[in-house]
Amino acid sequence: MAHNIYLGNLPDWVTAADIKSWLDSSDLVCDSVRVIRDFETQESKGYAFVEAPNQEEMEAIIQRFNRAPIDGKLLRAKTAHPKSDRPAQNRSLRKRRRRRDATDDQALPSESKSMQTGSEDKKTLQDESVGTLGEVLQKAL
Repeated sequence: MAHNIYLGNLPDWVTAADIKSWLDSSDLVCDSVRVIRDFETQESKGYAFVEAPNQEEMEAIIQRFNRAPIDGKLLRAKTAHPKSDRPAQNRSLRKRRRRRDATDDQALPSESKSMQTGSEDKKTLQDESVGTLGEVLQKAL
């Protein structure tokens, strides 16, 4: 069984070779290191995954790198879990937030119509699409 570690809050310049050299200098062993990069730009997303050979090594890496300072930041190291092992509660909360945000976006134009007073303003508003609450308030005033 693999023992994966999440390393977060990494500076953009950090590479897998850098992390391996940090581990070597601390006499720690890892099987692999993956720095996560943006698909299109290939820039670092600021986190990586380290695979340790056993439980003891995993705990030693976490203890060594959690809250270690680098470039004015504190690294974050913790046990990584596969996506399928995440609690279902978090997924359902995200879905509810997305649904709520979508309904808020759909309700915005109808709310803005009620803010207009003149019939000419209503007709203009119906012809134009309103994007943000700030734009609605500017048009209402």
